[in-house]
Amino acid sequence: MSAALRFVAAAFGYGERLILREVTLKLEPGEVLALVGPNGVGKSTLIRAASGLLAPQKGQILLGEAPIARLRPDERARQVAVVPQATGLPEAFTARALVAMGRTAHLGWFGREDAADQELVAQAMERTATAALADRPVGTLSGGERQRVLIARALAQTSALLLLDEPTAHLDLRHQEEVLRLVRSLAVDDGLAVLLALHDLNLVARFADRVALLSDGRLRRLGSPTEVLTAEELAAVYGMEIHVTAHPIHGSPLILSG
Repeated sequence: MSAALRFVAAAFGYGERLILREVTLKLEPGEVLALVGPNGVGKSTLIRAASGLLAPQKGQILLGEAPIARLRPDERARQVAVVPQATGLPEAFTARALVAMGRTAHLGWFGREDAADQELVAQAMERTATAALADRPVGTLSGGERQRVLIARALAQTSALLLLDEPTAHLDLRHQEEVLRLVRSLAVDDGLAVLLALHDLNLVARFADRVALLSDGRLRRLGSPTEVLTAEELAAVYGMEIHVTAHPIHGSPLILSG
Protein backbone atom coordinates (compact mmCIF):
# COMPACT_ATOMS: atom_id res chain seq x y z
CA MET A 1 0.00 0.00 0.00
CA SER A 2 1.36 3.41 -0.96
CA ALA A 3 1.94 5.98 1.76
CA ALA A 4 3.53 9.39 1.93
CA LEU A 5 6.98 9.82 3.45
CA ARG A 6 7.23 12.81 5.80
CA PHE A 7 10.12 14.47 7.57
CA VAL A 8 8.72 16.58 10.42
CA ALA A 9 11.10 19.16 11.95
CA ALA A 10 13.80 16.47 11.82
CA ALA A 11 17.44 16.94 12.81
CA PHE A 12 20.25 14.53 12.02
CA GLY A 13 23.82 14.03 13.07
CA TYR A 14 26.48 11.57 14.11
CA GLY A 15 27.35 11.77 17.78
CA GLU A 16 27.66 15.44 18.69
CA ARG A 17 28.14 16.51 15.06
CA LEU A 18 24.88 17.96 13.72
CA ILE A 19 24.49 17.58 9.93
CA LEU A 20 20.96 18.86 9.28
CA ARG A 21 18.32 20.59 11.38
CA GLU A 22 14.62 21.41 11.05
CA VAL A 23 13.99 19.37 7.90
CA THR A 24 10.31 19.30 6.99
CA LEU A 25 9.20 17.83 3.67
CA LYS A 26 6.68 15.39 2.22
CA LEU A 27 7.07 12.87 -0.60
CA GLU A 28 3.88 11.58 -2.22
CA PRO A 29 3.32 8.35 -4.16
CA GLY A 30 3.95 8.87 -7.88
CA GLU A 31 6.51 11.63 -7.27
CA VAL A 32 10.27 11.95 -7.81
CA LEU A 33 11.93 14.19 -5.21
CA ALA A 34 15.63 14.98 -5.75
CA LEU A 35 18.04 15.97 -2.98
CA VAL A 36 20.73 18.37 -4.20
CA GLY A 37 23.51 20.44 -2.69
CA PRO A 38 27.31 20.47 -2.31
CA ASN A 39 29.29 17.49 -1.06
CA GLY A 40 28.87 16.80 2.64
CA VAL A 41 25.63 18.76 2.98
CA GLY A 42 23.56 15.76 4.07
CA LYS A 43 22.00 14.19 0.96
CA SER A 44 23.16 10.67 1.83
CA THR A 45 22.22 11.31 5.47
CA LEU A 46 18.60 11.90 4.43
CA ILE A 47 18.61 8.75 2.30
CA ARG A 48 19.91 6.72 5.29
CA ALA A 49 17.33 8.31 7.55
CA ALA A 50 14.49 7.55 5.13
CA SER A 51 15.64 3.91 5.04
CA GLY A 52 15.35 3.71 8.83
CA LEU A 53 19.09 3.20 9.37
CA LEU A 54 19.56 6.61 11.00
CA ALA A 55 17.09 7.86 13.60
CA PRO A 56 16.52 11.62 13.85
CA GLN A 57 18.00 13.35 16.87
CA LYS A 58 14.90 15.56 16.91
CA GLY A 59 11.58 15.43 15.09
CA GLN A 60 10.13 12.47 13.20
CA ILE A 61 10.22 10.54 9.94
CA LEU A 62 6.84 9.03 9.15
CA LEU A 63 5.78 6.52 6.52
CA GLY A 64 2.07 7.06 6.48
CA GLU A 65 1.40 7.52 10.19
CA ALA A 66 4.12 5.16 11.45
CA PRO A 67 7.54 6.40 12.66
CA ILE A 68 9.87 4.61 10.28
CA ALA A 69 12.59 3.99 12.87
CA ARG A 70 10.13 1.98 14.99
CA LEU A 71 9.36 -0.52 12.25
CA ARG A 72 11.05 -3.90 12.50
CA PRO A 73 13.74 -4.45 9.83
CA ASP A 74 11.55 -6.93 7.95
CA GLU A 75 8.60 -4.50 8.03
CA ARG A 76 10.79 -1.70 6.69
CA ALA A 77 12.11 -3.95 3.92
CA ARG A 78 8.56 -4.65 2.78
CA GLN A 79 7.81 -0.93 2.54
CA VAL A 80 11.14 0.72 1.68
CA ALA A 81 13.56 -0.38 -1.05
CA VAL A 82 17.08 1.04 -1.23
CA VAL A 83 19.13 1.12 -4.43
CA PRO A 84 22.81 1.61 -3.55
CA GLN A 85 25.56 2.52 -5.97
CA ALA A 86 26.55 -0.44 -8.14
CA THR A 87 29.82 -1.21 -6.34
CA GLY A 88 30.88 -4.03 -4.03
CA LEU A 89 28.33 -6.49 -5.42
CA PRO A 90 28.81 -10.31 -5.25
CA GLU A 91 30.36 -10.77 -8.69
CA ALA A 92 29.85 -14.54 -8.86
CA PHE A 93 26.08 -14.24 -8.31
CA THR A 94 23.90 -14.32 -11.38
CA ALA A 95 21.78 -11.28 -12.06
CA ARG A 96 18.66 -13.27 -11.24
CA ALA A 97 20.07 -14.42 -7.90
CA LEU A 98 20.80 -10.81 -6.99
CA VAL A 99 17.29 -9.70 -7.95
CA ALA A 100 15.79 -12.61 -5.96
CA MET A 101 17.44 -11.20 -2.83
CA GLY A 102 14.71 -8.58 -2.93
CA ARG A 103 12.20 -11.23 -1.85
CA THR A 104 14.08 -12.03 1.39
CA ALA A 105 11.80 -10.00 3.68
CA HIS A 106 8.74 -11.78 2.27
CA LEU A 107 9.94 -15.37 2.53
CA GLY A 108 8.40 -17.76 5.05
CA TRP A 109 9.99 -19.76 7.83
CA PHE A 110 12.02 -21.93 5.47
CA GLY A 111 13.28 -19.00 3.41
CA ARG A 112 12.51 -20.64 0.07
CA GLU A 113 11.02 -18.96 -2.97
CA ASP A 114 7.67 -20.19 -4.15
CA ALA A 115 6.10 -19.75 -7.57
CA ALA A 116 4.70 -16.34 -6.62
CA ASP A 117 8.16 -15.10 -5.58
CA GLN A 118 9.67 -16.37 -8.81
CA GLU A 119 6.99 -14.59 -10.82
CA LEU A 120 7.65 -11.30 -9.01
CA VAL A 121 11.39 -11.63 -9.71
CA ALA A 122 10.63 -12.29 -13.39
CA GLN A 123 8.29 -9.30 -13.55
CA ALA A 124 10.89 -7.03 -11.93
CA MET A 125 13.49 -8.08 -14.48
CA GLU A 126 11.09 -7.56 -17.37
CA ARG A 127 10.17 -4.12 -16.03
CA THR A 128 13.83 -3.08 -15.90
CA ALA A 129 14.86 -4.71 -19.21
CA THR A 130 17.23 -7.08 -17.40
CA ALA A 131 15.54 -10.41 -18.20
CA ALA A 132 18.16 -11.16 -20.86
CA LEU A 133 20.85 -10.77 -18.18
CA ALA A 134 19.31 -13.32 -15.78
CA ASP A 135 22.03 -15.98 -16.12
CA ARG A 136 24.96 -13.58 -16.44
CA PRO A 137 27.36 -13.31 -13.47
CA VAL A 138 27.17 -9.85 -11.94
CA GLY A 139 30.91 -9.45 -12.49
CA THR A 140 30.38 -9.50 -16.27
CA LEU A 141 27.78 -6.70 -16.30
CA SER A 142 28.43 -3.09 -17.25
CA GLY A 143 27.82 -0.29 -14.75
CA GLY A 144 24.47 0.56 -16.32
CA GLU A 145 23.38 -3.08 -16.36
CA ARG A 146 24.33 -3.47 -12.70
CA GLN A 147 22.33 -0.38 -11.77
CA ARG A 148 19.25 -1.70 -13.57
CA VAL A 149 19.65 -5.07 -11.85
CA LEU A 150 19.78 -3.30 -8.48
CA ILE A 151 16.59 -1.43 -9.37
CA ALA A 152 15.04 -4.78 -10.32
CA ARG A 153 16.02 -6.14 -6.89
CA ALA A 154 14.28 -3.17 -5.29
CA LEU A 155 11.16 -3.78 -7.40
CA ALA A 156 11.14 -7.42 -6.33
CA GLN A 157 10.66 -6.19 -2.77
CA THR A 158 7.28 -4.78 -3.91
CA SER A 159 7.91 -1.72 -1.74
CA ALA A 160 6.09 1.57 -2.30
CA LEU A 161 9.06 3.81 -1.43
CA LEU A 162 12.23 3.74 -3.54
CA LEU A 163 15.45 5.38 -2.29
CA LEU A 164 18.47 5.94 -4.55
CA ASP A 165 21.82 7.44 -3.59
CA GLU A 166 23.64 8.79 -6.66
CA PRO A 167 22.22 6.16 -9.07
CA THR A 168 24.07 7.67 -12.06
CA ALA A 169 27.53 7.80 -10.45
CA HIS A 170 30.25 6.39 -12.76
CA LEU A 171 27.77 5.89 -15.63
CA ASP A 172 28.20 7.27 -19.13
CA LEU A 173 25.64 9.60 -20.70
CA ARG A 174 23.53 6.87 -22.29
CA HIS A 175 23.29 4.80 -19.13
CA GLN A 176 22.52 7.87 -17.02
CA GLU A 177 19.60 8.57 -19.33
CA GLU A 178 18.40 4.95 -19.27
CA VAL A 179 18.51 4.69 -15.49
CA LEU A 180 16.70 7.96 -14.83
CA ARG A 181 14.05 7.32 -17.49
CA LEU A 182 13.39 4.01 -15.76
CA VAL A 183 13.23 5.62 -12.31
CA ARG A 184 10.83 8.28 -13.56
CA SER A 185 8.57 5.69 -15.17
CA LEU A 186 8.43 3.75 -11.88
CA ALA A 187 6.97 6.85 -10.25
CA VAL A 188 4.67 7.93 -13.07
CA ASP A 189 3.47 4.52 -14.30
CA ASP A 190 3.80 2.37 -11.16
CA GLY A 191 2.99 4.93 -8.49
CA LEU A 192 6.19 4.57 -6.46
CA ALA A 193 7.39 7.40 -4.25
CA VAL A 194 11.01 8.06 -5.26
CA LEU A 195 13.62 9.92 -3.20
CA LEU A 196 17.04 10.23 -4.80
CA ALA A 197 20.28 12.12 -4.25
CA LEU A 198 21.92 13.51 -7.39
CA HIS A 199 24.88 15.76 -8.14
CA ASP A 200 24.03 16.54 -11.76
CA LEU A 201 21.62 19.46 -11.61
CA ASN A 202 20.70 19.19 -15.29
CA LEU A 203 19.54 15.62 -14.78
CA VAL A 204 17.59 16.77 -11.72
CA ALA A 205 15.93 19.50 -13.80
CA ARG A 206 14.77 16.97 -16.39
CA PHE A 207 13.67 14.03 -14.26
CA ALA A 208 12.54 15.32 -10.85
CA ASP A 209 9.08 16.62 -9.97
CA ARG A 210 10.41 18.53 -6.98
CA VAL A 211 13.83 19.50 -5.66
CA ALA A 212 15.08 19.84 -2.08
CA LEU A 213 18.12 22.14 -2.00
CA LEU A 214 20.30 21.57 1.08
CA SER A 215 22.79 24.13 2.34
CA ASP A 216 24.46 25.12 5.60
CA GLY A 217 22.82 22.37 7.63
CA ARG A 218 19.25 23.04 6.56
CA LEU A 219 16.67 22.65 3.82
CA ARG A 220 17.11 25.94 1.97
CA ARG A 221 14.45 25.56 -0.72
CA LEU A 222 11.81 23.02 -1.70
CA GLY A 223 9.80 23.24 -4.90
CA SER A 224 9.72 22.48 -8.60
CA PRO A 225 12.99 22.50 -10.59
CA THR A 226 12.05 25.89 -12.04
CA GLU A 227 11.43 27.32 -8.57
CA VAL A 228 14.55 25.93 -6.92
CA LEU A 229 17.22 25.74 -9.64
CA THR A 230 17.64 29.47 -10.13
CA ALA A 231 20.90 31.28 -10.75
CA GLU A 232 20.57 33.24 -7.50
CA GLU A 233 19.88 30.19 -5.30
CA LEU A 234 22.58 28.03 -6.87
CA ALA A 235 25.23 30.76 -6.82
CA ALA A 236 24.57 31.30 -3.12
CA VAL A 237 24.81 27.59 -2.32
CA TYR A 238 27.73 26.57 -4.55
CA GLY A 239 29.73 29.80 -4.18
CA MET A 240 30.29 30.38 -7.89
CA GLU A 241 28.78 32.16 -10.86
CA ILE A 242 25.82 30.23 -12.27
CA HIS A 243 23.72 30.84 -15.37
CA VAL A 244 20.31 29.25 -15.87
CA THR A 245 18.41 29.25 -19.15
CA ALA A 246 15.68 27.10 -20.70
CA HIS A 247 16.80 23.80 -22.20
CA PRO A 248 16.34 24.13 -25.99
CA ILE A 249 14.70 20.70 -26.28
CA HIS A 250 13.03 19.90 -22.95
CA GLY A 251 12.28 23.40 -21.68
CA SER A 252 13.60 22.49 -18.22
CA PRO A 253 16.21 24.68 -16.48
CA LEU A 254 19.64 24.32 -18.05
CA ILE A 255 22.40 25.09 -15.55
CA LEU A 256 25.74 26.44 -16.75
CA SER A 257 28.70 27.45 -14.62
CA GLY A 258 31.18 30.27 -15.17
